[in-house]
Amino acid sequence: MDLNAVQMFVGVVRAGSLSAAALRMGVPLPTLSRRLRDLERDLKIQLLERSARGARLSDAGARLYEHAVRGIDALVEGEEAVKSDQARLRGRLRLSLPTAFEPWWKLLGAFQRQYPDIQLSVYATDRRVDLIEDGIDVALRVGAIVHEAMVARRLLSYRHVLVASPELLRRLGVPATPDALHRFPCAAWCRDANTQGTWRLGEHVVEPKAVLTTNDYLHLRDRAVAGEVVTELPPFLGAEFIRSGLLCCLLTDHPMPEQQISLIYPSHRNPSSIVRAYFDFCQKQMAQFLRLSVQTARDAHTLKVLDPREND
Repeated sequence: MDLNAVQMFVGVVRAGSLSAAALRMGVPLPTLSRRLRDLERDLKIQLLERSARGARLSDAGARLYEHAVRGIDALVEGEEAVKSDQARLRGRLRLSLPTAFEPWWKLLGAFQRQYPDIQLSVYATDRRVDLIEDGIDVALRVGAIVHEAMVARRLLSYRHVLVASPELLRRLGVPATPDALHRFPCAAWCRDANTQGTWRLGEHVVEPKAVLTTNDYLHLRDRAVAGEVVTELPPFLGAEFIRSGLLCCLLTDHPMPEQQISLIYPSHRNPSSIVRAYFDFCQKQMAQFLRLSVQTARDAHTLKVLDPREND
């Protein structure tokens, strides 16, 4: 059964005639008449008895109308409810974040204070999730986006900083060149247990003397603050400790490679009002995020907010 034709049938009954229904629904009268004839042919019954004075329901048409009108009214109510929820931004937003991405925790708290009817489901992982298979609306990614089935909105670029505690530097001295790092105990971030970390410092590539490799930046930070290792950190994870003097930035004349933070979603899926609100909110928060991180990392070149027009 053609549900559009059933809706037209209900419209004719409510309007009292085909011409009045055609005018009310914005459908050409010949089209409306043809769709009703097709519906009657499919059902093999006469629904309307037509006369010069209009259209009157047959017995079969009255039974169909009684059932159809309830279903159509329920669909209209459902459509209005969905539109109302979207207008008030009510619903669930399913996100994927890297683990230990502390700055985003505060951002998500601020987002929910602005949109209290949005429920967040946050999946923290360092693996590249399949957004479709894992049911994720938006994922935060660090690095280049090469997946053709994804739409990426770049938010921020930044550089990691090399850090060590004042205690370690008092004991072993301050490295003046990247090659001097070979006499320091180091800890490096690695994606898995079978790889060895390397650091690109300006034009130099260093394979640090790694006493520890891990995919957990909080672990690296803890060991550096304890005075045990030199390590690399995203500037926003070292900011508080640099500001308080518990960590010092090293070799700032040899900057580490630029990295990007992007929000991605499947290219075949039109973003909902909730997803668009999340994108816009994150973009607006980047300016404040930049100011705090640059001040505390003491390196005005470690981060920069990307112009939204670069995403076009």
